[in-house]
Amino acid sequence: MNKLKLYGTPDSPEIYPIRDFLKRSVVAFDWVDISHDNLGLAHGITALNNVDKHPVIEFPDGETLTYPTLELIAKKLGWINKPKYKEYDLSIYGAGAAGLSAAVYAASEGLKTILVEREAIGGQAGTSSLIENYLGFPEGISGAELAERARQQALKFGVEILLLKEGIKGTFSDNRIYVDFASGEKLVARSNICATGIEYARLNLPDEHRFFHKGVYYGAGASEAFFCQDKDIYIVGGGNSAGQAASYFSDFAKRVFMVVRKGNLCDTLSEYLVKRINNTSNIFVLYDSQVTALDGDDYLRKIKIRNSQDGSEGWHETSKLFICIGGKPNTDWASDTAICRDRNGYLYTGNDVMGLERYHEVWNLERPPYHLETSVPGSFAAGDVRFNSVKRVASAVGEGAMAVTQVHQYLAKL
Repeated sequence: MNKLKLYGTPDSPEIYPIRDFLKRSVVAFDWVDISHDNLGLAHGITALNNVDKHPVIEFPDGETLTYPTLELIAKKLGWINKPKYKEYDLSIYGAGAAGLSAAVYAASEGLKTILVEREAIGGQAGTSSLIENYLGFPEGISGAELAERARQQALKFGVEILLLKEGIKGTFSDNRIYVDFASGEKLVARSNICATGIEYARLNLPDEHRFFHKGVYYGAGASEAFFCQDKDIYIVGGGNSAGQAASYFSDFAKRVFMVVRKGNLCDTLSEYLVKRINNTSNIFVLYDSQVTALDGDDYLRKIKIRNSQDGSEGWHETSKLFICIGGKPNTDWASDTAICRDRNGYLYTGNDVMGLERYHEVWNLERPPYHLETSVPGSFAAGDVRFNSVKRVASAVGEGAMAVTQVHQYLAKL
């Protein structure tokens, strides 16, 4: 099968979301740099008038799209669907490790299941260049490849997958969840699992938004590795995602600098990654440090870093800054519902629901909530979005499967 061809300029903020989406979706494509070829004439795209150098995708059937949205690309690939049924046994929101696991187990056990994802399959795990401590993959596996295998497995069992769908409003009544999508469709299910995960936090610096996709990226950004050749790049964060990104980028970049708030990596990073980072000659860890300012023209050119130990501060030239720090759960949708969250937005489940002062106000059943059940009966949570969850791929997969077991228990008692 012929590959897609993606035409664009390497540093264009328009090209990064497309490149990232294709990479996370494990769609093979050839990259063509048209920085010095406005119309793409040297590459055979004679029908395009693209003097502004917008991204262009050429599909294997010859069709081209100039400056396409992700939705248009997904539609052309056959990934944009509408719900087939008026009602489902289970709706799952978020196609990261927890959501994919839940979908596979639910459908394989006969539940009419639909999986909804507003971005790309895989969630945060899907952006990881390599996951090495997941059971069964001694050589490791990329997050995108693991997610793609799970997607195929889910489809094999009959899961419906809705991509690039954002819900406007979700309501609970009559032992069901009703969701209105921005696209106008409606979705009804007898039970649901929230596996919407978390987003990487921002640094909240002046000009941070101005340099978004123009040198500032959130997450591991594996799709950018090729464009970091012989450059100095900076990664903010000391967790496993930051450590894996540093290790991966070290094969491309001239030097990789990890900017870490703490004075060591051992508290936040798996031991095997600590050893690898310490043994990689072009990875440098800036301890007790944080980025305090950004500067540049149309693109990021330098960052200011402050050391909290001695108070020193200085500018460092770079055009690539990857931010991989603790995030915020994707639970804004729950603000108008009876689902209880902690002050940071994480969903309370099971015993944590029972520990709330207003437990008897929010829970009116004789039985206690199941371990992964929220304060709304029949609504479950799995993975990073859940209060006090373990932020690891393996635990998210386990919770997804466990949530399905409890969904069965819930549905059996309706």
